[in-house]
Amino acid sequence: MKPPMTRRRFLGNLTAGTTLGSSLWVGADPHQRSPLRPRIAALTTIYHKYSHSQHIIDRFLEGYGWEGQHHRPAMDVVSLYVEQAGNNDLSRERAERHRQLKVYPTIAEALTCSGSSLAVDGVLLIGEHGDYPVNEKGQTLYPRYEYFQQIVDVYRKSGRTAPIFNDKHLSWNWDRAKEMVDVSRQMGFGLMAGSSLPVTWRQPSMDLPYGARVEEVIGVWNGWLDGGDFHVFEAVQCLMERRHGGETGILSVEAFQGERFWKALEAGSWQAGGWDRRLLDSALSRSNQLNPARDTYSNTFPTTADLRRLAPNSRAYRIEYLDGLKASIVQFSENVVDDCNVAARLRGGKVFSLQFYLPYSTMRNFFSPLAHHIETLFQTGRSPYPIERTLLTTGLTAASIESLHLQQRRLETPHLHIRYQPTRRSTFWRT
Repeated sequence: MKPPMTRRRFLGNLTAGTTLGSSLWVGADPHQRSPLRPRIAALTTIYHKYSHSQHIIDRFLEGYGWEGQHHRPAMDVVSLYVEQAGNNDLSRERAERHRQLKVYPTIAEALTCSGSSLAVDGVLLIGEHGDYPVNEKGQTLYPRYEYFQQIVDVYRKSGRTAPIFNDKHLSWNWDRAKEMVDVSRQMGFGLMAGSSLPVTWRQPSMDLPYGARVEEVIGVWNGWLDGGDFHVFEAVQCLMERRHGGETGILSVEAFQGERFWKALEAGSWQAGGWDRRLLDSALSRSNQLNPARDTYSNTFPTTADLRRLAPNSRAYRIEYLDGLKASIVQFSENVVDDCNVAARLRGGKVFSLQFYLPYSTMRNFFSPLAHHIETLFQTGRSPYPIERTLLTTGLTAASIESLHLQQRRLETPHLHIRYQPTRRSTFWRT
């Protein structure tokens, strides 16, 4: 077993050029990592078939298909914490088959392997699924922030940190999400977050041209409140951050539901109080799962009357960015579209559109590129794409639900004036 990292050993491993500055909490230089295989702790709410935990943790335990071969990560999941273990729990079976893996009763013990200090080199924080309360706004109160606090407590006591991957949005609460990012910066460890949407296959396989000038964008799906909203926000954001000037932040958000949604849809343009209907049709045209608008098979495109009949409980969010970009997220409630599609109008009138392809519902292969990027985080200590993206989409999700809760009031969002530059190199799955 790898000996525990004491504060003295930790500081001694820092390179000569590393300075502590104003913060005691500085992570180890990723170029000076141990030649041994990194040891990973997995902390999760629940671990059953088709849960996010199974799709992510199993890929680190069993490997996954990558670039035409079966790929096994060069690291070991050695500890596991599962908060809610029901009759369909997989953790004990996985521990029996993988001899290096041990299940622990607490987060602290999983991080220290029952020792006195941090004994792992990376952390999977997967707070998705499970039996948790839902607040008056419809948000499921998954304990990602609470898990993060316990992780950081072990880091502080150990005098050592490790990179963390946080599945999906950082928290249902903006202040908690902001604190998580701030703490990661203060303590100097890599923090990566988000879902599989930005890194999955695309149809067609392309990215928004870097530096493109975009006027308006729309994202379409049939997602559930909060978690489903976050998916579409993230899909739109991973494209729009590549626009001219990079990300500038968000000025305001406004929710639409009920008759107000249908009036916005029929308005036909942003200036008229809705969104560009041509962009909506372009996004729907990318769908592989656009349901027929008639009782018999046909390729008839759905009219507004069809959409009203098929998805009466739909909702939307309109977002204004600081640089003038206009964005809309349309969530059809049911029976219209079963996949995520985005369309944008570029300066000059050209329309850019694509589908975020999520294939094979039983295999969930779209988790493979996410696992690939998590490996990069654990190998280098750095997130392969900006944590600011997930911070922004986390805050946008919370603000949009707040607008819906406040009778669809338009909300100014000064806390979302988040500027950042994306990676120029695309990070979605091209193979």
